[in-house]
Amino acid sequence: MRIISGTLRGRRYSPPMKKWPTRPTTDIAKEALFNILQNRIDFDGKTMLDLFGGTATNTIEFISRGGGHATYVDRFGPARSYVKQLIDEYNIADQVALVKGDVFKFIKQADTSFDYIFADPPYALPRLSDLPNFIFDSSLIKSNSLVVIEHDQNNSFNSHPRFEDCRNYGQSFFSFFS
Repeated sequence: MRIISGTLRGRRYSPPMKKWPTRPTTDIAKEALFNILQNRIDFDGKTMLDLFGGTATNTIEFISRGGGHATYVDRFGPARSYVKQLIDEYNIADQVALVKGDVFKFIKQADTSFDYIFADPPYALPRLSDLPNFIFDSSLIKSNSLVVIEHDQNNSFNSHPRFEDCRNYGQSFFSFFS
């Protein structure tokens, strides 16, 4: 995995993912996503929420591109431990909050809003189709927040009232909401 752009550009890292229940966003898909985001978000000082954060590839890319602060949420301990080491190594610990816990509980209890929300849930997550409603019915949303959910071809959010667009990069689909 690599950081594509920004202050940390070119750095590579390899999470010890053997037996991890995570599926990181590929570099090709992440690069395509951030090319779209670059045209929609002025990263400077913005806040991000990374739900089902896994290897934190999107969190780190966001901070590298000038994002002000990111909150990473995942319940898998080994992933959080690895991400903690990584953000310490990259000297960005003051810009990233690591949250241990269930994403749906976090959403329900959240009292902070974000400029950009990215969710990369397990593709077979039973409540995946409800995720946009959970997010938009919470206090996570600002008036101009952008929400992106990564999913596979078996999921579609086209009928959601806040749905804008869906982009496909290999096995990864990104649905955009605002």
